[in-house]
Amino acid sequence: MRSYPSYGDILTMPGAIAPAPLAVKSATQAPVAIIDIGSNSIRLVVYDGAKRAPIPVFNEKVLCGLGRGLDSTGRLNPEGAKLALESLHRFAALTQAMGVSDIDAFATAAVREATDASDFVAVVERDCGFQVRVISGVEEARLSALGVLAEIPQANGIMGDLGGASLELAHLEGGTGYAQTSLPIGPLRIACGPGDPDGASASDSGRRMEDYLNQVDWLSAARGGTFYAVGGAWRSWARMHMRHVNYPLSIAHHYEISARSALEFAREIAALSPDALANFAGFPEERADSVPFANLVLKRLIEQTGVAAVLFSAYGVREGLIFDRLSDSLKSEDPLIAACRNLAAMTGRATADGEALYRWASPAFADETIEEARLRRAACLLADLEWSEHPDYRAEHALLRILRYPLIGVDHPGRAYMGLAVASRHAKVRDSLLERYLHGLLDGAEMHRAKAAGLAMRLAYTFSGGVISLLEQTALRREGNRLKLELPSHADVLVGNVVQSRFRSLAQELGCEPRIALV
Repeated sequence: MRSYPSYGDILTMPGAIAPAPLAVKSATQAPVAIIDIGSNSIRLVVYDGAKRAPIPVFNEKVLCGLGRGLDSTGRLNPEGAKLALESLHRFAALTQAMGVSDIDAFATAAVREATDASDFVAVVERDCGFQVRVISGVEEARLSALGVLAEIPQANGIMGDLGGASLELAHLEGGTGYAQTSLPIGPLRIACGPGDPDGASASDSGRRMEDYLNQVDWLSAARGGTFYAVGGAWRSWARMHMRHVNYPLSIAHHYEISARSALEFAREIAALSPDALANFAGFPEERADSVPFANLVLKRLIEQTGVAAVLFSAYGVREGLIFDRLSDSLKSEDPLIAACRNLAAMTGRATADGEALYRWASPAFADETIEEARLRRAACLLADLEWSEHPDYRAEHALLRILRYPLIGVDHPGRAYMGLAVASRHAKVRDSLLERYLHGLLDGAEMHRAKAAGLAMRLAYTFSGGVISLLEQTALRREGNRLKLELPSHADVLVGNVVQSRFRSLAQELGCEPRIALV
């Protein structure tokens, strides 16, 4: 076996820079590393902390194929094990250089089933200096379900996490995970299409899958609900569908389509020849072996469960691990609001106060829905997101940043609402941007509401100069079709032509008559 230098040696090599001493941080502030030793890939993700909306600060995946040939040999793939060990040594060195001491490493199907797995784990623990938990299939299903619930607290339906050598399923109802199971279904075990080492045909694969799925008697309990698809192969499938329908965003996370649309696309993909599939727009070359299989499994699951929609989630077992260790009070936080607070803390000015801004503007939006109020609150937290950008580009940058930022707890139309609101806080958004990025995500009424939310923020920042505490001297009132801005007489010096103009713009967007009153 190859020998490796110690990590102390690595950090003291010529030219190496030792990590700076870390300040003492709370458990939620200290970085945490998750090392996922899967059947097809291994991955290191370093998060900024074990908190409600952790932010990935480093993410690296290596396709090793540990589970390739497992069913025929009962052992880990030798080449895959070699590549995995090399990668895990790198991960150990990186986490030490980053100053990360909280490392949670776990292994799934291939390692829990292979006869030589204990030797592999022993070498990893000896050489890398961290323990490896080999989790059961049911535990993997539970953690994957927790990952989905961390992002979508009220999820209802079936969660499916497709890995290289197993499929984890969980029944979700009202934000709680109920029945869970793990099935030996994966592209490394039941091949589909060209390159099948066992020569199994697609129909053979389908029958084997049906045999396993028929053993799960609670799959139809989620009829009419949502299928939450977790796993890289299904996210690749989602990106292909997004390209196929010319979807305005490129983020697979929280992409949602009807079950009917998913079935139509699955049948179209299944009918393609290998060459046609390889040339299909958005087809990922690195997933050539797994996408046809993922397509077949998704089709079977939709048909068997009777779900009405399919939602693709980037949150799974790794995020479930972090969520599982949180206190009940942290778990109960709104994930979107927590994520926006994190981002605001990193980017906003000291004088910004998104919660105060939200409360100040709320009387102007008395007729909004609960979800609109939630999105407007999240947008207010991000109102200062682009304060340091060039003024000519703040609106465009705000729109694109929110559309693409790894937010959680929000669907794509919600992203669009927030993006348009924060962009409108800076300037009028060009029609070309609306057509390119928001077409089909928001209707006309929703666009007006989002723009009005942004104009309220724009008025507040113009009046206060960004010192949001100054708003405490004023109040917005909505009385029928009249919008009033009330302020004490000594504050009239802050009401110049620009403030008046922006107040009129807000009132117009809300369909109200503007009135400024000194009280």
